[in-house]
Amino acid sequence: MKKHFAHSLVRSVLVLHFFFSLQRHVAAGFPLYTNSRWIVDDGGKRVKLACVNWSSHLETMVAEGLSKQPVDIISKSITSMGFNCVRFTWPLFLATNQTLGSMTVRKSFQGLGLTESIAGIKVNNPSFLDLPVIQALQVVVSNLADNNVMVILDNQISKPGWCCSNFDGNGFFGDQYFDPNVWIKGLTRMATMFNGTSNVVAMSLRNELRGPRQNVSDWYRYMQKGAEAVHSANPDVLVIFSGLNYDKDFGFLAKQPVNLTFIGKLVFEVHWYAFSDGEAWENGNANEVCGSIVDNMMRRGGFLLEQGWPLILSEWGVDQRGTNMKDNRYLNCIMGVAAELDLDWALWTLAGSYYLRQGVMGMDETYGVLSWDWCGTRNSSFIQRISAIQSPFQGPGLSEDKPHKIIFHPSTGLCLMRKSIFEPLRLGPCAESEAWSYTPQQILLLKGTYFCLQADGLGKPVKLGIICNDSNSKWEAISDSKMHLSSKLSNGTTVCLDIDSGNKIITTSCSCLKVDRMCDPGSQWFKIVNSTSSHTQKLSLPGEPLSYLIKKDQVLLETE
Repeated sequence: MKKHFAHSLVRSVLVLHFFFSLQRHVAAGFPLYTNSRWIVDDGGKRVKLACVNWSSHLETMVAEGLSKQPVDIISKSITSMGFNCVRFTWPLFLATNQTLGSMTVRKSFQGLGLTESIAGIKVNNPSFLDLPVIQALQVVVSNLADNNVMVILDNQISKPGWCCSNFDGNGFFGDQYFDPNVWIKGLTRMATMFNGTSNVVAMSLRNELRGPRQNVSDWYRYMQKGAEAVHSANPDVLVIFSGLNYDKDFGFLAKQPVNLTFIGKLVFEVHWYAFSDGEAWENGNANEVCGSIVDNMMRRGGFLLEQGWPLILSEWGVDQRGTNMKDNRYLNCIMGVAAELDLDWALWTLAGSYYLRQGVMGMDETYGVLSWDWCGTRNSSFIQRISAIQSPFQGPGLSEDKPHKIIFHPSTGLCLMRKSIFEPLRLGPCAESEAWSYTPQQILLLKGTYFCLQADGLGKPVKLGIICNDSNSKWEAISDSKMHLSSKLSNGTTVCLDIDSGNKIITTSCSCLKVDRMCDPGSQWFKIVNSTSSHTQKLSLPGEPLSYLIKKDQVLLETE
């Protein structure tokens, strides 16, 4: 019954995801390379990494969840939720300590007193029990390959366990458990082990460098050595560099770039959670906090995109229960950033629960997209919401369409669309959204037409018109977040784009711009996002003998 339910769940999620993500992009050919700020396949076409983290670095050194579901069901649930990639975490000692690496899964769990997990694995994945833990990792990677899922191997920590703190002995080169020479040996062994495994597309050298020992000089010295070791052992994988201060700071690279012997394979990663910003999301105004944090992130890491380097947001996530105010406000902000920058990313986390975490057996993971028993999604609306950013908006080889804009609503993960000129605009799947242009005069024009977006009154739906010189046709991004799109009515009243209960696009008084820390501006946040995705819409004009087909920036007249 349990397995039947799991199969039904996978089918249901797959159908649900179809309606919310029609453009999920899977790599056409391996290995992957970099082309300026983009990751591309061997044909030069952009591959957007939309990953989920799957932990295998805790004390058991075994991928979480194998006691709850067959590995193939877990892999299929990953793809059914729209992810094309897993950031698979592993502890260094798994690869460098022969005693640990050769220990069987059964003995690993027995040594930790996890008899219930052993029983679960015996039911769901019996073939794993007597495998050495290092082989168990390989089998999971192989199953992900069978399901067309790419893998980033992430060295999360040295000594198996939960990560991270400043004083856990795993933080920086020279710490108790972080011998740089042992680390390079471990990276070399893992890179060699997966040489020729096509779905292993990248290796992240080390997670969240941190602690009192951290310094720029050693960062350059050892990260460059680690990168060269990985590339020498496996030139097919991308090499991912983490920054300092829990992977939040690359500011030092603005003055001194990395010096490597190879090109076309280097990627950088950053992490960002609500708790990364202390109590700011709870105690501050959401617009001001979002604007300030995004500015800081761009100064300390986002500038790498402008310099022509790929940057993956390799850890971000929220409490999936939806009750954490800080996480909810942060999520609106990060969704806007991820869409605007069209970032590659890896969500924390897949795991609904852990075998053992920080001394607690079977701990529930509220950030997990799967439920505690790994049998269902914890929050299906969240999966729907992130579906738009699982697909690329732009990049090499995506389509023949010329650049245009889409209008993205971070709070829902939807975009502006409409059925006809005379029906209200509303939110809908971004794959079906309108193609817009945004002029220097701040006018939003339907691409290839004379129709512009116009404010029509407080609480009223916006409209499309062809007289676009008035103030109600100009849309300025205001507030510190730059996500309020404001216009002025003919009587001088300033209004902002908003949505009503039916997701129709209306204008209301601009709210939450300053000071008020209790106000939530999410419904009024919109992002004008660059895109080259193909858009085709047919405009119905009642009473007219013609309809207009808009495609590729042209207006074609079709007789009916």
